[in-house]
Amino acid sequence: MKLQLKNPIVFLDLETTGINIVTDRIVEIALIKVNVDGTEEEKLLRINPEMHIPEEASLIHGIYDEDVKDAPTFKSVAKTLAKFIEGCDLGGFNSNRFDIPLLAEEFLRAEVDVDMKKRKFIDVQAIFHKMEKRTLAAAYKFYCDEDLVDAHSAMADTKATYEVLKAQLDKYENVEFEDKGKKTVPIVNDIDKLSEFSSYDRNVDFVGRIVYDENGVEVFNFGKNKGIPVEQVLQEQPGYFGWILNSEFPLYTKKVLTQLKLKMMSK
Repeated sequence: MKLQLKNPIVFLDLETTGINIVTDRIVEIALIKVNVDGTEEEKLLRINPEMHIPEEASLIHGIYDEDVKDAPTFKSVAKTLAKFIEGCDLGGFNSNRFDIPLLAEEFLRAEVDVDMKKRKFIDVQAIFHKMEKRTLAAAYKFYCDEDLVDAHSAMADTKATYEVLKAQLDKYENVEFEDKGKKTVPIVNDIDKLSEFSSYDRNVDFVGRIVYDENGVEVFNFGKNKGIPVEQVLQEQPGYFGWILNSEFPLYTKKVLTQLKLKMMSK
């Protein structure tokens, strides 16, 4: 089943120096853009992370310091990448929790403004885990009946992710599941509904430090203020804003919090 697209969608996979979106960096990025007319464009880039790639990371993806010493930095290619994904929805495997948040951090560090608010995010892993609960290699075998060759190669993983999503659309075309007491058809060929189904949480930022409550109000999702509206905390604890901005939180979380504070001040 082909995707019914309102906008182009870019499937992506990152190979990185580690799994901390605040401190780790991209060493390879693979992107497949699927245009509304069904045509596809591919882009694969090695990135110099400007830091040592830990041995444990290199053992997974096979990329060592020597391999990227002459590669461009993310900052030098950031504008080109931003142009490539401009106006596109984004998809990947575990992308809502890792790839997209880390990519957003890299853009912010490079001082390239990429608006993520109006995009839809399709996390193929979330769909897979909700329906089957396995890994990408298992997903590829289960849905496509093929073995995933070159796993942890960014382009191989990206291609497999796209193929798995198309197979999921076929397999679950008529599947109903219980969602908050309502029976619905989650796996349909619609980007809006796929994005909703492949999201675990109603995050305001990418990592879920700020989320929407059942009434659509932004609340903190950690620490002593968990579950309390952001606006209330900023009014009653004015130093909390500065503490977050000066602590090791993701740049995108700080950006979202700043926007909420400015919104509150403008009322």
